[in-house]
Amino acid sequence: MRRVRYNVAASLDGYIAGPNGEYDWIPEDATVDFASIFARVDTVLLGRRSYEVARAVPEVPWSAGTRVYVFSHTLRPEEHPGVTIVRDDAAGVVAALRAESGDGDIWLFGGGVLFGDLLAAGQVDAVEVTVVPVLLGEGVRLLPRGVRTVLTLTGSHVYPSGMVGLYYSVPSARTASDT
Repeated sequence: MRRVRYNVAASLDGYIAGPNGEYDWIPEDATVDFASIFARVDTVLLGRRSYEVARAVPEVPWSAGTRVYVFSHTLRPEEHPGVTIVRDDAAGVVAALRAESGDGDIWLFGGGVLFGDLLAAGQVDAVEVTVVPVLLGEGVRLLPRGVRTVLTLTGSHVYPSGMVGLYYSVPSARTASDT
């Protein structure tokens, strides 16, 4: 079964973006090896707001051949060629992606609401949070209120910038025999 990895930067107080979606508080750290982090990723999952932010940057962090799924009730598929718009049953769509043959990882790029929905449905295998030493006080939460899941620490890394990468597995993730 293919893995879904939620890999995200978060402020120390648990926000993945500022109140206006900004992420300018995340420092550039040359020691972060994005190429190796995402070398195994062949599919990306995004909520609508995360997709709109990603479209606005000159270079998206995934390779050109990566399949992109955008979960939105408002976007029209014909206006967004090159991506798959998913309007309903996010958990079912992700379960089907996880069940596909192959060993490529699925990167849950964002956002917090999509993460919460998929986590509650048992469709997230790993939570990888890089904690940035900043307090935002408000913004887009790492996880919506009301979702509770126990995680198992699998590793950590301290970056020269003061960021700390925390890597967890999700014991409650569904397996192929659960579906």
